[in-house]
Amino acid sequence: SQVAEIVVHNGENEKKRAIVGMIRGCIKTVTCGKKLSRNAKNSSDSIKPHPQPLPLFTKLAYILGLRVSPSHRRMGIGLKLVCEMEEWFRVNGAEYSYIATENDNQASIKLFTHKCGYSKFRTPSILVQPVFAHRARVSSRVTIIKLSPTDAETLYRRRFSTTEFFPRDIDSILYNKLNLGTFLAVPKGHYSAQTWPGVDEFLASQPQSWAVLSVWNCKDVFNLEVRGASRMTQILAKTTRLVDRAFPWLKVPSVPEVFRPFGLHFLYGLGGEGPLAEKLTKSLCDFAHNLAKESRCSVVATEVASREPLRLAIPHWKKLSCAEDLWCMKRLGEDYSDGSLGDWTKSLPGLSIFVDPREV
Repeated sequence: SQVAEIVVHNGENEKKRAIVGMIRGCIKTVTCGKKLSRNAKNSSDSIKPHPQPLPLFTKLAYILGLRVSPSHRRMGIGLKLVCEMEEWFRVNGAEYSYIATENDNQASIKLFTHKCGYSKFRTPSILVQPVFAHRARVSSRVTIIKLSPTDAETLYRRRFSTTEFFPRDIDSILYNKLNLGTFLAVPKGHYSAQTWPGVDEFLASQPQSWAVLSVWNCKDVFNLEVRGASRMTQILAKTTRLVDRAFPWLKVPSVPEVFRPFGLHFLYGLGGEGPLAEKLTKSLCDFAHNLAKESRCSVVATEVASREPLRLAIPHWKKLSCAEDLWCMKRLGEDYSDGSLGDWTKSLPGLSIFVDPREV
């Protein structure tokens, strides 16, 4: 973290320091692209193996929590904080730096793109689903299995390691106490919790369709609150909740209590394969809704790429969601070799991204 301070003089000629700005940042190793395995390309066998994609990793820095006191804005404090943080990134070996901001936050966009040399990189979507007073119905044709952290790590590394922004320390996420679990959905009749053979056998002879997601407990880290709503809006929202609780079989899409501090669960690591992947993903989201209800959360949220194949299967309310979040990126040093990837900031977007829940 970096802070900006000013010296304040009081009436008795004493000097005090006051914080007028703050910025935080972190560095991690993530996937920035992929390449084919050298063995697959050089194979001289008559029957060549299917080329296996391998991840290309880079050290990526993330800027978060840039704040400047309203009374000290337009004084260059934000720019100085960003420059100081970028220098710390360079000293610690980061090759790229990125920030996430709202698409309509013109002040932030102008600072990073016009003054700091960042370019608009990706526009993922934040999808938010309210947690209703009634339980969501999970299809009886789907079996959901909670994976051990070891099995979850193996599955993610083998199937998701070439996804853009995949963190190389995925094990640190899956073993974190805030991680509520990784859940695998398959068509009923393939596996159960009792007959689960382990992830190695699953990957060796996997069903035609499957889906997976993980749940992160943001409630124990921070709360959110919606402000500025009219009294009438709050009354109408409360009415929907009362009706939903009194008549749960009606499945009324009630508005949760968001006008007071509330918690949320974040879904990450979503993916799947096969013709039924969307239906299985929908069942996993319904399962996650019920998990959030048990934890007294008000919303369930996730963030996916704009071209995510499973996006349509994720329940959400448009009025609560953000169709286009904005990620901006900058290459910190031109002395880096282009390597197998080239300049990541100029690469085309893939179908999916892996959102690190630690940065929510």
